[in-house]
Amino acid sequence: MSDSIIRNVVYRTNGEMFIGVVGSVRSGKSLFIRRFIEKKVLPYVSAEFKNEIIDDMPQSAEGRTIMTVEPKFVPANPANITVDKDLNLSIRLVDCVGYIIPSAKGYMNEDQSPRLVRTPWFSENIPFEEAASIGTKKVIENHTNIGILVTSDGSFGEFNRADYENVEERLVSELKNYDKPFVVLLNTTEAGSNRTKRMVDELSAKYEVGVIPVDVMNMTDSDIDRILKEALNEFDISKLDIRIPNWLSVLDDEHYVKKEFNDVIGNVTGEFRKFKHAETIRAKLAECPLFDSVNITTLDSGTGEVVMEINCSDDLYNGVVEEIIGDAINDRGKFIELLQSSKVAKRAFDQYKAALDQVKTTGYGIACPTIEEMVLDTPQIIRQGSRYGIKMRAIAPSIHMIKVEVESSFEPIIGSEEQSKQLLDKIMTDYDTNPTEIWNSEIFGRKLSEVVNDGIRAKLYLLPENIQYKFRESLEKVVNKGRGGIIAFIL
Repeated sequence: MSDSIIRNVVYRTNGEMFIGVVGSVRSGKSLFIRRFIEKKVLPYVSAEFKNEIIDDMPQSAEGRTIMTVEPKFVPANPANITVDKDLNLSIRLVDCVGYIIPSAKGYMNEDQSPRLVRTPWFSENIPFEEAASIGTKKVIENHTNIGILVTSDGSFGEFNRADYENVEERLVSELKNYDKPFVVLLNTTEAGSNRTKRMVDELSAKYEVGVIPVDVMNMTDSDIDRILKEALNEFDISKLDIRIPNWLSVLDDEHYVKKEFNDVIGNVTGEFRKFKHAETIRAKLAECPLFDSVNITTLDSGTGEVVMEINCSDDLYNGVVEEIIGDAINDRGKFIELLQSSKVAKRAFDQYKAALDQVKTTGYGIACPTIEEMVLDTPQIIRQGSRYGIKMRAIAPSIHMIKVEVESSFEPIIGSEEQSKQLLDKIMTDYDTNPTEIWNSEIFGRKLSEVVNDGIRAKLYLLPENIQYKFRESLEKVVNKGRGGIIAFIL
């Protein structure tokens, strides 16, 4: 076996490669299983077990007569093989009852009644056509992790291409519903012809699944490796790791660049999920104007992991930086100056952040002083009775924040009641969909936000300085003297 391909199959199937072979009658399913077992299983098992497997292999023959009349597990018990010193694999194939082609022979009795066949899932025999449908469903859902749909181009045997198409379409639809990885094997005696290549392209586009042309009668090791490799591509991507520039990852989610990025990623990854779609995902992402380049750095069909790296242009980065800062950075000196200012601002913000959060939630917040702000008085010796000690006194500023709800009203006299209603309707036009838009409404040539803000500021500045001082003095007494004090306000 191809070492790299079989290793990937082992990893993807957790060491258990169970293949369900489905398709129409007389398409070459049984022959495929025989060739697969001969090439990929028998060379790796003991002579004793080899004879048992040969006995389990399905029969195949030419003509219109159906050979497989009941589901067959080959081998009956999974074969445990070692393809390398550190690579063990449990393998088994299931030959499903084929879906009926009307002109085939063997699914009806001589009196034209449905032929009854035996299945492992029912104690009584059931009609041939029912066995094919039920058996395929049970095999794919419960007994396999890879599906192979065998069909034909009509280049061999007594059936033409049209005989296989209806069954083929039905089976593809059913297999997709089972959500298991599967491929279509196009059995043909003209695998390398231009006609076959065109048919493969047409079927791949029609079914959106991998199609492999193979002459099953003369199938080789490399043919089987191609089939397994294509099957690996039909597995889901187990992990898609998209690596982006650090500056983009820390950008606020509400920023328009980050929003557009998240939308693009969500749309593309939501539409494509199979391992074979990795390049399609890359190409779709590369279409986004935000990205300078998108490259696949890891593509591991064994683990199903795909790693992509997205790069963004320096122009996009500079534009985002300038937008956040609010100014263009044209030289390094200005950039250093900005960093130093930001450091000072951050230090102040970090000190007051907790207090701001408190005042927003409770109405009262306290910013504790830093070590640098503490002033230590000269230590003094003190006496308590016959004993002495040391008194160390420190003073530090604490910032107390109080949330005060300030009311401001604006009552313009418009004229008649009708005129007032018209103005109100105009102001409230977009309120339901965008409440903040009301602040941009203009009254007498000024925005409502400006008028209300002026009223609030006027009230805030009405508080006299002596009253501010008394507030602070009273608060200092309560903080330093304890909770027993009483503050009385006379308004």
